[in-house]
Amino acid sequence: MTLRRTVVGGLAVLGALTLVLGVGCGVYALTVARRGFSAREAPSALEANVARAARSFSMPAGARELKNPLAPLSPQALAEARAHWGDHCAICHAADGSGQTPIGQGLYPRAPNMRATPTQDLSDGELYWIIQNGIRLTGMPAWGQLHEGAGNNDSWALVELIRRLPRLGTEELDEIKAALPQSRHELEEQRIEDAFLEGQ
Repeated sequence: MTLRRTVVGGLAVLGALTLVLGVGCGVYALTVARRGFSAREAPSALEANVARAARSFSMPAGARELKNPLAPLSPQALAEARAHWGDHCAICHAADGSGQTPIGQGLYPRAPNMRATPTQDLSDGELYWIIQNGIRLTGMPAWGQLHEGAGNNDSWALVELIRRLPRLGTEELDEIKAALPQSRHELEEQRIEDAFLEGQ
């Protein structure tokens, strides 16, 4: 009799949880149907927590324990990392890592502030894994497929640079900004300015 009561009680709890989950999903679906999906809205706290949990779950256990084999970087390697950041990362994450760019703010979820605690609290291995493998259902691409072999050093160098973003000086930020890709409009302006300076 006790086993039967336990099973019936367990089924009742499971049924109640299913009902609560179903009602919650229904309310969410009605809200979405009324408002629609838009990348303009900031993710809810629930979405942000689920996304962080999914990111953490997606990483292999050993990734968190990896240590940066290049740290500390030489001044030359840091300069190369700043140029790499400017050319590849700053379009979304901004030169200073704030994420305050038109593309970074247009993504859903927004490009994170790389200087803030949630990013800085990630281990070196987690940052490396994210750079190499990307994050599904966000704008973060997997750079590892493009940089096999020696490119792994590029990713480790970026990990070191990310650690330094909160403390970058003006000269370092200027180096990054100089490496930013130029748009067609900017290139045309430069061509016109050069032609003017040459007297054409």
